[in-house]
Amino acid sequence: MTETFMNMSNPYAGERRPGTVGFPLPGVSARIEDGELLVKGSNVFNGYWRRTEDVFTSDGFFRTGDLATVDSDGYYTLLGRRSDLIISGGYNIYPREIEELLLEQSGVSEAAVVGVADEVRGEVPVAYVVGDFDAADLDRVCREQLASFKVPRRFVKVTSIPRTALGKVQKHLLAR
Repeated sequence: MTETFMNMSNPYAGERRPGTVGFPLPGVSARIEDGELLVKGSNVFNGYWRRTEDVFTSDGFFRTGDLATVDSDGYYTLLGRRSDLIISGGYNIYPREIEELLLEQSGVSEAAVVGVADEVRGEVPVAYVVGDFDAADLDRVCREQLASFKVPRRFVKVTSIPRTALGKVQKHLLAR
């Protein structure tokens, strides 16, 4: 994230937990508020030019936009971006969970899950997938391993997932 320098790291010596981003580095404070990771420290920028409202909490923590959890041992795990969160029928769906499952499947080389408007549920997940796959097989696997509200309503075959020059997925460019 360009607004901060390094915030967290798994320990150099000690237990490294795969899937986590570890602990706050010395001089960095972190906490979770409403599911969002907040950080504070000398590594954090002072604000956007002519726009600082809602960027910082009243006590100076920067709202990263990252959804995260922290376990009882203090290890933080990122779940995705707040802007990527899909709310379907009152349930929170983290696209990363679905994308990781899809990427484990044979023939899938890339996957991106986005929320698509739905009259009844508000939003429903739709998966955009690159590769040689059978949508019925992906649907079956998702139904076996995910809660029913997390199962993508469609699996759209695409030739590529749109990315920035730095390789970051541009979900807003996928048809909704």
